Amino acid sequence: MQNPLIVIALMTCLLPLAGSLLAGLLGQRCGRMLTHRVLVSFVGIAFFLSCYLFKVMVIDGHAAVEDSFYTWATSGSLHFNIAFLLDRLSATMIMIVLFISFMVHLYTIGYMADDPGYTRFFSYVSLFTFAMLVLVLANNFLVLFFGWEAVGLVSYLLIGFWFNKESANRGSLKAFLANRIGDIGFILGTAAVLKFFGTLSYHDVFQQVPSMLNQTIPLFPHYEAPAITVICLLLFIGAIGKSAQVPLHIWLPESMEGPTPISALIHAATMVTAGIYMVARMSPLFEYSPAVLSVILVLGGTTAFFMGLVAIVQNDIKRVIAYSTISQLGYMAVALGASAYDAAIFHLITHAFFKALLFLAAGSVILALHHEQDMRKMGGLAAYLPITYLTFMIGTLALSAMPPFSGFYSKDIIIDAVRLSTVPGARYAYFCVLAGAFVTPLYMFRALFMTFHTNERVAPDLRGKIFESSWVVWAPLVLLAIPSVLAGEMLIGPMLFAPSKLLGDTIFVLPDHNVLNQLASHYHGAQRMALQAGSTLSFWFAIAGILTAWLFTALAPNLGYAFKKRFAWLNAILVRKYGFDDFNQAILVRGTKDAGHLFYDVSDVKLIDGIAVNGSGRLIRWFAQTARFMQTGFIFHYALAMVLGVLVFLAWYSFGGA
Repeated sequence: MQNPLIVIALMTCLLPLAGSLLAGLLGQRCGRMLTHRVLVSFVGIAFFLSCYLFKVMVIDGHAAVEDSFYTWATSGSLHFNIAFLLDRLSATMIMIVLFISFMVHLYTIGYMADDPGYTRFFSYVSLFTFAMLVLVLANNFLVLFFGWEAVGLVSYLLIGFWFNKESANRGSLKAFLANRIGDIGFILGTAAVLKFFGTLSYHDVFQQVPSMLNQTIPLFPHYEAPAITVICLLLFIGAIGKSAQVPLHIWLPESMEGPTPISALIHAATMVTAGIYMVARMSPLFEYSPAVLSVILVLGGTTAFFMGLVAIVQNDIKRVIAYSTISQLGYMAVALGASAYDAAIFHLITHAFFKALLFLAAGSVILALHHEQDMRKMGGLAAYLPITYLTFMIGTLALSAMPPFSGFYSKDIIIDAVRLSTVPGARYAYFCVLAGAFVTPLYMFRALFMTFHTNERVAPDLRGKIFESSWVVWAPLVLLAIPSVLAGEMLIGPMLFAPSKLLGDTIFVLPDHNVLNQLASHYHGAQRMALQAGSTLSFWFAIAGILTAWLFTALAPNLGYAFKKRFAWLNAILVRKYGFDDFNQAILVRGTKDAGHLFYDVSDVKLIDGIAVNGSGRLIRWFAQTARFMQTGFIFHYALAMVLGVLVFLAWYSFGGA
């Protein structure tokens, strides 16, 4: 008999899957209206079921439950089970994932209304939701890996949805390959877990961690590394790919080639946060590997600051927000490295709301301008799109960490947490996230001013055709704007500083690493924190970023052009994205092609075809032609050969007998 809560969790997964199959197999027969009604209803029901699970697990404090549905495979004493774990962390995550997915499904009705692949897109989006729910609810590494790979596969289908568009094909392939690089590390880490712990169940693995601290893995001659460190490093390589950390961040901006609804879904609460969620879930492992925590801190800080700088020179409104996503994922990674796992999940939640809001608001602008995405061809749209403008403004303020918007609380806590961290690399990470407090509002308010303020630069033939989108487009914006304002104030206390934290014991932190406990003595409520924002460096950095954006974009744009010309070398570095794409193209892509041609020319053409296949044929032909000369047709030649043969045989026999 399955646990009733696990059955409900299973239903939340199967409803999007059922909707995906319905749209994919019967969408053309059912028609657009019936298809979207059924799919939106299924995802809506799943969302309300997740709210019930959140109430039971988090608010009512129900103990964690896990159950197995069936055994997928057995090998000796090993049993690979398909099983779910429902606890405070997974209940919180599935509610956030389904809320964002519900908003995206609703928004898609309006955004994709004229697209010939309407039902196919709905099928992909629902399938993506199913995959993410499986990833979150997994109770072992096997099911986690299934969800991990499934979101990667469906993201490939969604980014390349407009398959007639060459850039979409390139973007989807780039995303797929970059994620596969990270997944190699992830699957090796999973194999190492199985080797050393003898199980893939989270609970059994975490129970054995203290007794495995002395285990080592030989990496080089005369050098062995702690097994926990190697496992955590391999798992984090998977997170680098999935959560777009430097240097595997290159795929995420290219995912903008897909339709805007999926940009919001991938970049808000689903695929890109999978790596953050995985590390938080594995906190009992990562806490015992300070070296890996240092790596996470350094890479996270680098991603947060340097990818934010790239957003400053972008002119595509969706790419600005995409680089913003990479930067904010860097903040989450920094929180993980500082052992502030609760703060990382807190920022994941607030980021889900305002980032989905920003993407969907950008999509509303793109719809109004008939799919124009270049901000240099916008301007003055606030008068035409008041709802979109207001919601985009709310999302921008939240992302810029302005009090009392939600991003202020989660981002400020991360900055304070890394300041107190003693893990090596924390000082560098602190500089990066503090500098990022200036960079984030700079690029976001630049986008806001270029799009909604400044002089109109819209094509003359569009000026009389710009209108606010239908309610199915702006209603999700309004619904997302509400938590973008309120979620931070409502959640900061329960998630980070309450005696019984919202995530409970699903997060494990060693006493020496518990920076949030140190911050608790300085926390006196969300409202007081907002009122005291003026005493923090990050607040004034954010104000400086807003003023800089206003100066260079709205007040004196010529000054911005002069600055760009004066520092052309810096602009060139940012435009080329630090050369990551050039490196990948020159070394990885061309290098792989050249290596392939080399192996083909040498091994295939010369060795296999030239020597093994054609060479053996030539050898046999030569032997046959040579032997042909011996067939003269004269009897005395054959008699001589027979006599010589008998003599050779007798000589061999004589010497052999002796």
